[in-house]
Amino acid sequence: MVDITAAELRAAEKIFGDRLELAKRYVEHLATSGTERGLIGPREVPRLWNRHVLNCAVIESEIPQGSHVADVGSGAGLPGLCLAIARPDLELTLIEPLERRVIWLQEVVDDLGLDNVTVMRTRAELAVGQIEADVVTARAVSALSNLAGLTIPLLGGHGEVVAIKGRSAGEEIEKAAKTIRKMGGVETTVLTVGDSLLEEPTTVVRIVVNKSQKKS
Repeated sequence: MVDITAAELRAAEKIFGDRLELAKRYVEHLATSGTERGLIGPREVPRLWNRHVLNCAVIESEIPQGSHVADVGSGAGLPGLCLAIARPDLELTLIEPLERRVIWLQEVVDDLGLDNVTVMRTRAELAVGQIEADVVTARAVSALSNLAGLTIPLLGGHGEVVAIKGRSAGEEIEKAAKTIRKMGGVETTVLTVGDSLLEEPTTVVRIVVNKSQKKS
């Protein structure tokens, strides 16, 4: 079992509720087969809960009820699988180009019985037209100036990008502002999520997209 501190457990109970056991099983997958297959570095195992799973799962508060969420560059399921566990009302599509990661993701989805998750082996730009999401999520995929081009088209002209970012979020927004506007982004903000739950809250960039406003 991966150790969890009292503070982390309180946060996990608040976020995952009666699905906490599923979250624990997911963390065990990350700590075992996830590290064996190179999806998570061995040094990350002691901080899986705080730095990875809770850091990602806390953004569920920013996603509207019943949304179809596309998670770009899903990798080890961060944040896609965290959201699928925390929010059974969401429909998740995990987009991941690397076969070994896709195989692992599908194994975890099957083992946890997550019937609200579809795993797609493809690149984000090739998934445009195949899916139309209400919300697109991403973590540690690319700088925002590039990420905007990978995520916004998956919204079909209307919705939100919710990207987990670090302290340079404000600078990234400045560099990407022109691209975001051109692609239909009407509002871009930096949010701090999980202040009351996490020792280190999560920084999120939210891009609201509405192409119909651009046309009028």
